[in-house]
Amino acid sequence: MSDYKIIWTKIDEAPELASYCLLPVVQSYTKGTGVNIETRDISLAGRVIATFPERLKPGQVISDYLSELGDLVKKPEANIIKLPNISASIPQLQATIKELQEKGYDIPDYPEEPQNDEEKALQDRFGKCLGSAVNPVLREGNSDRRAAVSVKRFAQKFPHRMMKPWPTSGSKARVSFMKDKDFFSTEKSTTLEKSAEVRIEFTNDNGETKVLKPKLSLIPGEVIDSSVMNVKALREFYAEQIEEARKDNVLLSLHLKATMMKISDPIMFGHAVSVYYKEALDKHSDTLKEIGANVNNGLTDVIEKLSRLPEEKRKEIENDINNTYSIQPPLAMVDSRYGITNLHVPNNIIVDASMPNVIRDGGKMWNNSDELQDCIAMIPDRSYATMYAAILEDAKTNGQFDPSTMGAVSNVGLMAQKAEEYGSHDKTFEAADNGYIKVIDTEGNVLLEQKVEKGDIFRMCQTKDLPIKDWVGLAVRRARATNTPAIFWLNEERAHDRELIKKVNSYLPLYDTNGLDIRIMKPDEAMKFTLERTRKGLDTISVTGNVLRDYLTDLFPILELGTSARMLSIVPLLNGGGLFETGAGGSAPKHVQQLVKENHLRWDSLGEYCALVPSLELAYEKTGNPKVKILAETLDFAIGVYLENGKLPSRKVKEIDNRGSSFYLSLYWAQALADQNSDMELKDRFTKIAKALSENEEKIVADLVSVQGVTVDLGGYYMPDLAKTTSIMRPSATYNQIIDEM
Repeated sequence: MSDYKIIWTKIDEAPELASYCLLPVVQSYTKGTGVNIETRDISLAGRVIATFPERLKPGQVISDYLSELGDLVKKPEANIIKLPNISASIPQLQATIKELQEKGYDIPDYPEEPQNDEEKALQDRFGKCLGSAVNPVLREGNSDRRAAVSVKRFAQKFPHRMMKPWPTSGSKARVSFMKDKDFFSTEKSTTLEKSAEVRIEFTNDNGETKVLKPKLSLIPGEVIDSSVMNVKALREFYAEQIEEARKDNVLLSLHLKATMMKISDPIMFGHAVSVYYKEALDKHSDTLKEIGANVNNGLTDVIEKLSRLPEEKRKEIENDINNTYSIQPPLAMVDSRYGITNLHVPNNIIVDASMPNVIRDGGKMWNNSDELQDCIAMIPDRSYATMYAAILEDAKTNGQFDPSTMGAVSNVGLMAQKAEEYGSHDKTFEAADNGYIKVIDTEGNVLLEQKVEKGDIFRMCQTKDLPIKDWVGLAVRRARATNTPAIFWLNEERAHDRELIKKVNSYLPLYDTNGLDIRIMKPDEAMKFTLERTRKGLDTISVTGNVLRDYLTDLFPILELGTSARMLSIVPLLNGGGLFETGAGGSAPKHVQQLVKENHLRWDSLGEYCALVPSLELAYEKTGNPKVKILAETLDFAIGVYLENGKLPSRKVKEIDNRGSSFYLSLYWAQALADQNSDMELKDRFTKIAKALSENEEKIVADLVSVQGVTVDLGGYYMPDLAKTTSIMRPSATYNQIIDEM
C-alpha cells in the first residue's frame, strides 16, 4: 500500500511556534502507519520569498507552495491541515520585507506610492502577498465549522471566566452604521445566463475612459455584484459619531477588516484617521504629503514618517496631534501603556475578533486609564453591522450570556472558489474623479454600472453557481445529521442576497428536507432567532455567505468557548479532498509578545488537535487503512481526556503553556493507542511510549515550566531562526528523546 500524504502548513506567529513542538509528535505517531505528514511554507515571509526567486541566492529560494497547494485542492487526494496565517496589511508586509532584508534576502522595498510603471508592476507583484492571499486560493470548498462535541461539553462543564456583566443600570454602548450611500444601499447584482468576458472601466464626466481591469471571465449561473462606498457620506458619518461619543462621554471605536478587505477597508480606516485628527492633519497637510505619510496605514505611519523632519518641525506636528485628544472624544485603546489607540494601526482592530470582545466585556472597551468604558462601535457598512447591533441590544435587555448553558451555534459558510466579498480585491478601485464605473462585456453590453464621486470606493465581486449549490446541500446534510434548524442569513433588501435567495429556493427541492427546519431570514432577524434559542440551551446552524461565516465563527465561539481557536473547521473540497482549518489567529501576535517577554506560549492548539481527527478520518476513507482509523479514534478519545483533565495552556507564566499541553495530548494519545486491541503492532509500540511518557511526566513538565520567566530570542518575528526557535519550543531533552526515537 502506497503512503498517503497529509500536508501541514507552515504559517506565522503563535500557531507556527506551537508547531515546533506539536508537529514532531504527529510525525512520530504516524510513522510506519502509511500516513506521511509533510509541510509546505505558506507563511507571509515564505510567500514574499517565493515572489522574488530571481533576486535570491540558490540557498534562499523556496517554491511557490501556495500555488502548488492551490492546484492540489482541486484534486481528490488533497488532505491539508491549514493553520491560521497572517492576512497582511501594508505595515506587516513592510515589516516582513525589512526583516528579510536584514537576514540577507535581496527583497525590494514595497512602493507605497509608485512613481512609474516599474514601481506599479512591483506593487502589483507584492499585492499577491497582501490581505487574504491564502484563503481564497485554498478554499475550493464550502465551510463546515462547529465545536467538536467533546469541546462544547467541556466548555459547558468548565465555562471560561472572561464574561463580564452588562450593567443593570443601563449601558450607553451601541453599534453605529451608515443609513445611506454605503455598500449595502448602492449594491447592484445580476446572474449571468451565459459565459462572458468583461472589463471594468471608468469614464469621467468629460467622457475620458480608463480601463481598470481589462479582462474577467464569467461563467453561466454566476452571480456578480457591484457596490460603492461614498466617501463624502462616510466622512460625515464619522464626524457624526465623533460628536455622539463626545455628547455621551463614551469611547469611540472603529471596527473594519483591513487585513482581508485589503483595498477598501484601509481606505475607510484612513478616512476615520483624517476625520478624527482633522485639525492637526489639515494644518500640516503639505508637509505630511512631502514625507509620504499615509493615513490608510494608521496614525502610526504618520508618526513614524515624522522622523524624516527636522526635530523642531517633528515636535510641532506631534504636539498638534496630541492636542487632538483634548478636543475629541476618547478613543478605545489597543494598548494604553504605549498610547496605542484604535486608530494607530489598521490591523489592530479586526471586526470579527474585536466585536465579540465588546459583547463579552459588557459593551465596553479599554480606555486610556486601562479601565473598561462604554463605547460606540462604528461599523460603517450596513451589510453586516445590523447583526452586531442586534446581539448588543439583546445583551442590554437580557444580560450577559452564560457559557455553561449556551446552545451551540455552528456555521455552514459559502466560500468556495473565492465567493463573495473576500474575492473582490482585484476588482476594488478608488475613483480618480467623478464619473461612472461600469462592467462591460465584449459586445459592449453594460452588465453593472455605478455612479461615483472622486475618492469613492468601487467594489465588484463574484459568486459561482456550483459553490452555491454545494453550500445548500451541505446545509441540508448538517441539518439532517444534527436535527437542528438551519437558518440562511440572507436579506431580500440587499441586491446580492436577492439573487442568492432565488438560487437557494431553486436548489432546496433537490435535497430531502422532509422534517427539517430550514428558514431564510435577514441577518438581524436571524441573530434574534438564534439568540433566543441559544439562551434556552438550544443549538442552531447559521448558513451564511463568506463574510458572515468569518464573523459568526469568531463571535459565537468566543462567547461559548472563550476562543475561536477551539473550533473544528472542515472544508469538504468540491472535488473530493479535504481542507481542515485549525481556528482563528487574531490573538496570535499577543501570544508571541508574551513568549518573547516571558518564554510562555499560551496559544491553545486544541484547534490543531481537533483538525487532525477528521484529516485522519479522510485518510482512512481514501485508503481503507485500519491503522489510520485507529489513530483517528484514539486521538479523538485523547482530546476528551485532555479536556477533562484541564491541561489547556495557562495564561500565567510558570504554569503549563502550549508545550505542556502538547505533552499531555501526546501522553493521552499514546495511552489510548496502548489500550486499544484492534491492532497489536500499534498496541505494542505505544505501550512502550506511554510507559516512558508516564514515568517521566513529572520531569518533563518540570523541564517545560522551569525555563519560563525569562526573555527569549526567536531570531526573527516573521521568519524565526530554526535552531533558536526549536530550542525554545522543545526544551525538554527527555521528552524530545522519547518522541524522536520513535
